[in-house]
Amino acid sequence: MKRLLFLIIISLVLGCKSLISSKPSIKKPNILIIHVDDLGYHDLSSNGSKIYQTPNIDKLAGESVSFTNAYANYPRCVPSRFAMMTGNYPVQNGDVPDDGFEMKNIPYEKNFIKQLKAEGYQTAYFGKWHLGSEESLSEFGYDYSFGAGHSGSPISFIHPFNRQKWGNEKSKKVPIPDVDEVSKEGDYLMDVMTDNVIKYIKNTDKDNPFMAMFSFYAVHQPLEAKEEDIRRNKEEIKNFDFGDQPEFIIEGTGRTKMRQNHPKYAAMVETMDDNVGRLLQLLKQLEIDDNTLVIFSSDHGGLSNDGTKKRDLATSNFPLRAGKGWLYDGGIKVPLFVRWNNHFKPKRENQSIVMLMDVFPTLLDIASDTSLKVDGKSFLPILYNKETWDDRTVYWHSSKARPVNTGDTKSSAIRMGHYKLIHWYETNKVELYNIIEDPYEKINIATMQKQLTNTLLKKLKTWKSDF
Repeated sequence: MKRLLFLIIISLVLGCKSLISSKPSIKKPNILIIHVDDLGYHDLSSNGSKIYQTPNIDKLAGESVSFTNAYANYPRCVPSRFAMMTGNYPVQNGDVPDDGFEMKNIPYEKNFIKQLKAEGYQTAYFGKWHLGSEESLSEFGYDYSFGAGHSGSPISFIHPFNRQKWGNEKSKKVPIPDVDEVSKEGDYLMDVMTDNVIKYIKNTDKDNPFMAMFSFYAVHQPLEAKEEDIRRNKEEIKNFDFGDQPEFIIEGTGRTKMRQNHPKYAAMVETMDDNVGRLLQLLKQLEIDDNTLVIFSSDHGGLSNDGTKKRDLATSNFPLRAGKGWLYDGGIKVPLFVRWNNHFKPKRENQSIVMLMDVFPTLLDIASDTSLKVDGKSFLPILYNKETWDDRTVYWHSSKARPVNTGDTKSSAIRMGHYKLIHWYETNKVELYNIIEDPYEKINIATMQKQLTNTLLKKLKTWKSDF
């Protein structure tokens, strides 16, 4: 009798522990990360674009937890991607990584991909890596990669992808591996890349989950699209009434584009959306969409600014201020959608402040009981409606300014709850904004809120002192 009573008590205790667990005991999901290059927050019709049509991504957003306060850790490619892959702020030895950076020697206890492999995941990477050579991908933990390496953008989006088709000067860009060998004259790079992601997913070992990251080279320059899509968008843009909205305004050392009126860029966004739709349809066809966690994001804001050198600007992030290269929200606010059918209730998450460095801590939290000591943190409690991070404090440090190309100068920033402070540390210029009341950063309240300004500036300098 005593033994029976003891067993009943143990059973009840274990049952209670199961009930209060922070996450349910579940089969590990497949993971598909779709990461787009240079896509602005307002480049999706679900986020307000009246020009770019993105029905597949809009549908995904409606089925997801859609974050409206999601940020890149940096307003340019390499540091942003470094932060996402490592779960840390993109700061090393007092500075940030830049073009030509080789990410290596990430210890096992800090490496999310190797941790996921230890949990039985098949790991694959497709597309823009920009964090080192092909070898660095395998060293980092990816079992398989395609079309990935040092390259930051293609020589051409139209086959042959690695051969310049105009001018006599040889391109300085690094060729993209693998892609020319599996394509033919006239093929479009986005389609070729998606074909190979589909091929990989179809051929994975169905007894083990996969973690595949597809990083589009689009919608980065060069601005090249399919001719029929360009013609259609030219006509649609010609007939669109922009009212009294100027095409450009002066910002920094150059201009900010204020209209989404580039037909080639519009065509590229829509082709990207078509390919996202192909991937989502594949998950349904294979009957794995319910147990595949899908994350959609961008590495930073859209290319809307030039500097002392005028250039062909791709898009407008309006009504957000500025764009790629800047620490205004136009440069760092990104779309972030997380879908896992029957687990995360779809909603528009308007309060919590999250960053790309939080993505892999979240995935590891789902797939494992392991957590790594990094700057990012798992937002799984937000996905399960258990927490709201509206008072979080986060930081940026932009030391690789490009006043010639994007018009920005060196700056750092802090967001604490509703307030965001930007410090141009070379000139000691300070701006403070209430992001809730003034999401477009029009009204600098630094002189009106001197105590708060001093508090945030002190916090920012303290954070930077640890570099």
